[in-house]
Order: sequence, then structure tokens, then C-alpha cells
Amino acid sequence: MSLKLYLLRHGETEYSQRGGYCGTLDPELTPEGKQMAQAFADAYASLPWEAVYVSPMKRTIATAKPLCEAIGLEMQLRDGLKELAYGEWEGKSPEEVKDAYEEDYIHWLTEPAWNPPTGGETAVQLASRSSLVITEIQQHYPTGNVLVVSHKATLRVILCSLLGIDLGRYRDRINVLTASLSIIKFDRYGPLLEVLGDRYHIPEPLRSRPGT
Repeated sequence: MSLKLYLLRHGETEYSQRGGYCGTLDPELTPEGKQMAQAFADAYASLPWEAVYVSPMKRTIATAKPLCEAIGLEMQLRDGLKELAYGEWEGKSPEEVKDAYEEDYIHWLTEPAWNPPTGGETAVQLASRSSLVITEIQQHYPTGNVLVVSHKATLRVILCSLLGIDLGRYRDRINVLTASLSIIKFDRYGPLLEVLGDRYHIPEPLRSRPGT
């Protein structure tokens, strides 16, 4: 048996619903977001879980809570799993950012690995801190199922790092909608992508909601 990482994005928030930059802001899940979290727990509580690693934000903790309560595991909070810091862009829409920070915005769209949002962090910095958590998981749990509950940019960067995809293309190559699940198996030849962005554990009415 090998290690399987289950990478779950948090459920819906007001920012994911309308497409704004949330980053280090700490909104609660919407009522629909809480339903998404419960739906994941209902679908996956029967798996034998070794551990649950969670970003210490309200939206990720609330997403992990139903599963942790169902299986009796305490979530392990790690700062390395927090969302990309968007600096001065946080709380703003892409249109507002483009108007107010056009040059930085263009640079970030072109090469986000090395160009940060104004006052924020780069994908390289995000990869550095999140990789420490993944390494910790691999060291402590060489086999079994481990859940990681995190955020859109963070999960995309983790996936790029594990799969050898250029970090500068994390926004162009991988998408993870709200409450979507991706699965990486650490096989004999390294990380193997088994599932990307699955949302079929969510009831159809919820899958139809915006999930940016």
C-alpha cells in the first residue's frame, strides 16, 4: 500500500461565489458551503483515514469539521497550507485590481511564479511553504489515506510542484473549483495524478453554483 493524498478545496464562500481575491481574509462558509462540506463527509467517511491536515482558516476548518467528527480524527492545522497572500488585492474583484494595479496585474498574469500580487507573495514562495507540509506528511504517513484541506491557489501550486508542471503556469494548467477533490498517489515512480477536481460527491444543485 502507498500513500494517497486527497486534496480538497474548501466549500463555497462569498468570495468564491462572486470571484474576488480572498487570500488571507477569513470569511465563513456560506450555507451552501457547509452543505458541500457535509456532502464530502457523507461520501468519504467510510475510507480508512490516517490523518487530516488543514489550513488554519475558518473556511477550511469548517470544511474539514464534518469528516473529522464522523471519523474521530483531530485535524492538524498547518500555516503552510494557507491561501496565497494577495496583498493589496484582497477583497477586490479582478476588474478592480486591473484598474488600480494594472502593471502589477499584467506581470502577475504573465509570470505568477516570480511576480506577486501587489504586496503579496509569489507562487514560488507558496510552493516553498506548502512543500514543507507535504514532506511532513510523507515522512509521518508513508502509507494510507491523508486528507489535505486547503485553497484554490495553494492546491494548484501543490499539484504543479508534485507533477513537475511549471509554477508559472499554475493558473493556466490546473483548475480546482470549490469543494472539489484531487487525488495523488505516491507510486513507485513518484506522484501519480489519479483524480483532478472531482465534485461528484456534491449534490447536483450545489454543483451548478459558481465555483471559482
